Amino acid sequence: MEFKGRDFTQSKLESNEFENCRFSNCNFSETNLSGIIFLACEFDNCNLSMAKLGDTAFRDVLFANCKLLGLHFEDCNKFLFSVRFNTCQLNLSSFYQVSLKSANFNNCSLLEADFTEANLSNATFTNCNLLGAVFENCNLEKADFRTAQNFTINPVSNNIKKAKFSSQSLDGLLHHFNIVIE
Repeated sequence: MEFKGRDFTQSKLESNEFENCRFSNCNFSETNLSGIIFLACEFDNCNLSMAKLGDTAFRDVLFANCKLLGLHFEDCNKFLFSVRFNTCQLNLSSFYQVSLKSANFNNCSLLEADFTEANLSNATFTNCNLLGAVFENCNLEKADFRTAQNFTINPVSNNIKKAKFSSQSLDGLLHHFNIVIE
């Protein structure tokens, strides 16, 4: 089923479960999506900023070209939680204690996003801006930051075993040691 150009701030979703649905150019900003299940769905060019995600299930969901400002993904249903992000704005969003194993963030803006205690093992941050993003007590094992920009990660307070970084971004790893790199 496909939903195009719908403004869900004015009308509620007709169901609590959506499987293999595509939402295109829809507005969900500040709506209450609590308890809704999205299975194998795609959101394209949608605005979900500040939506409430209490026990919302995102299972195999793709967000492409979406505005997802200030979302609290830690409030989502944890069972089979699986998301991918392509060219999305995720500024000020929180992934506190969320399992994002093998998650893909491609061409995303993650300014001041909170990844505290998140499991980001095998995650990929391709061409992402991570300015002000918080990585504290995270599992970043085998995560790929080679093309990510503006991140600051403390290697002492995060597991970075076999994580991938480019030589140009080493200052983001050494920042906490107060070392000057020229």
